[in-house]
Amino acid sequence: MRRRAALAAAVVLLCTACSGDPAPAPARAAAPTTAGPTVPAVPGIDAEVVRLRTDVAVGGQVHVRVTDTGDQPFTITALALDSPGFEPLPAAPMTAAFAPRRVIELPVRYGEPRCTAEPAPVAARLTVLRPDGAAQEVRVPLSGDDLDVVHREECAVAGVLSEAAISLMGLTLEGDEVRGAVVLTRRGSGDRPIVVTDARGSVVLDVSADGLPLELGEGDVEASVAVAFTPATCAPHVLAETKQPFVFPLLVAVGDREGVPVPLPVEPAQVDLFWALVAQVCEQPA
Repeated sequence: MRRRAALAAAVVLLCTACSGDPAPAPARAAAPTTAGPTVPAVPGIDAEVVRLRTDVAVGGQVHVRVTDTGDQPFTITALALDSPGFEPLPAAPMTAAFAPRRVIELPVRYGEPRCTAEPAPVAARLTVLRPDGAAQEVRVPLSGDDLDVVHREECAVAGVLSEAAISLMGLTLEGDEVRGAVVLTRRGSGDRPIVVTDARGSVVLDVSADGLPLELGEGDVEASVAVAFTPATCAPHVLAETKQPFVFPLLVAVGDREGVPVPLPVEPAQVDLFWALVAQVCEQPA
């Protein structure tokens, strides 16, 4: 289950963002993102995990902000995130050339969350090419707490989905809207109330669900509510640039917990139907 493909695929670039000429930064050991063991510092390399707005839009990735704090250049040729709170993924190949004081933000994917583990200690596994041509594998500690936030969010969603399945069913294109139903199905034999209190639209489509709240009470196995999707914009730049045009967060509460934004799963055939709706409405003469 790849929730982040809806919350979300990133292509690792040579250099996503570089500073012009930052002030020299001293080498230091990264503070752990949560209480727990630390990772030894790597001389000449400082790194921080950050989540940019583009990461939120794409889903499933963060950035590692790397600084050359030494007096020698080096090149990073591969990068992977290392955290006990996430399933490991293979290192992504790249070419990012550093000179002293240079800062580059490098995108990195994270795996499925391990919700029984804490994210700390967080590190970046780097393959570093030195000036003499020698390749070195290093584990660099990551400062910053953005990955803690990601872990909490992902595990909150996983907690909801462990108790209820959410699906989008019966979509049809009717006039200038797509209509269907959100179906909530209880998993297992639990009896805690599960309530969908809100359905939010995306950048491209608005959502209307007049039958909310949708609730599974004690003894209920399945419930549904009718939904309608209508275009929110026909602006060409929005349609061309949006990273996740059909992400529809549902606010779902289990028992007495606070509501959690859970993305409504959208199948490929349903995506095609949504694009057909956009094309139909946006190509109409003004």
